[in-house]
Amino acid sequence: MENCPGELGPSTIVGSAAFNLLVISGLSIFAVSKENDTDPRRDQSVPVGVKKIYDLGVFSITSTVSICAYIWLWIVLMDQNVTVTEAVITFAAFWVLLICCYLADRYKASKEK
Repeated sequence: MENCPGELGPSTIVGSAAFNLLVISGLSIFAVSKENDTDPRRDQSVPVGVKKIYDLGVFSITSTVSICAYIWLWIVLMDQNVTVTEAVITFAAFWVLLICCYLADRYKASKEK
């Protein structure tokens, strides 16, 4: 008897990633208000309470790669079988993402100095 993989695993991964990308980012932006926008280093050209994205590099890399990961997940699971090669590519892509985000963060830090 063939065991067909369930939908719960991939759905959980995609749902969790979408939640992290969209809901947590949205709540973080919503959390800044006039009352708690008191950072003395903030950009004085932006009115108090107005949200300004200061460091878009890592966020844009993560967002772009997330969309690519959704497409990759769809391609991998089309035949309802994950091969070792697909798993290795996915795992390697994670490390590439991690390195790219780290380098983008270090680049931003070096530009601030």
